[in-house]
Amino acid sequence: TRTGAAGGVAVKYLARKDSSVVGIVGSGVQARTQLQAIIEVLAKVREVKVFDQSYVASQTYCDEMRSRFKLNVHCVPTVEEAAEADILVTTTPSRNPIILKRHVGPGTHINAIGADAQGKHELESSLLKSAKIIVDDIGQATHSGEVNVPLSQGVLCPEDIYGTLGEIVLGMKRGRESEDEITIFDSTGLAVQDIACAHLAYSKAKSNGACFKLL
Repeated sequence: TRTGAAGGVAVKYLARKDSSVVGIVGSGVQARTQLQAIIEVLAKVREVKVFDQSYVASQTYCDEMRSRFKLNVHCVPTVEEAAEADILVTTTPSRNPIILKRHVGPGTHINAIGADAQGKHELESSLLKSAKIIVDDIGQATHSGEVNVPLSQGVLCPEDIYGTLGEIVLGMKRGRESEDEITIFDSTGLAVQDIACAHLAYSKAKSNGACFKLL
């Protein structure tokens, strides 16, 4: 849930405000919370295109999301078709790029969620090189995020990382600066996000009369 929430924040600050088409590659748990967060911050979503190597998994996802959110959620036969979107979410464990630079049009925002360990790599290095890259934490991302492979190969250098999502939220750096730029949020997940979610759950439970005992 907290990773989905971070994806929603990234969309709020980095996606075009008129974005209406979402592409989802990978239809597991992360894909569910990502979509939930996106529609919380973006009221104009009208279509969701889903690709998964397992047609059964993608169809199950589409049926569930269509029923839950009353959106036009449908399966597509190729990654390329899913990538033809205003916002693209990748949630796979791939170690070989599945989204190529030629798949992604100007103005697209990408939430790259799948890479959470060294060697994982969903996006072609040349796509990363041509985009504005935002991470949740630079140290963690360079070790295990989407940027870890192109950094180790020398295709990217640390200076190619524009900044962190926190810096953009705080106004220290600008988010999207043009309608045509491609933005990428490289998410690895942070402990501070877990703490924030735990605090929110605790506060809501306490306001509803729940009692807690220290062990």
